Amino acid sequence: MKTLPATEQDAIAAMILAELEDQRRWDEAFARSPDMLAKLAAEAMAEYRAGKTQQL
Repeated sequence: MKTLPATEQDAIAAMILAELEDQRRWDEAFARSPDMLAKLAAEAMAEYRAGKTQQL
């Protein structure tokens, strides 16, 4: 990256920072909703056991 012009380095750095911020928001969202995730997982397993799912 150091061989790129400063404007391109800045653009790449901005994309990386945006990705990191997006990941932080997902981490926080999942941390706030463990009960909901567990419920969704249980529902998915129930559908699987009932034969209501199909392999992709």
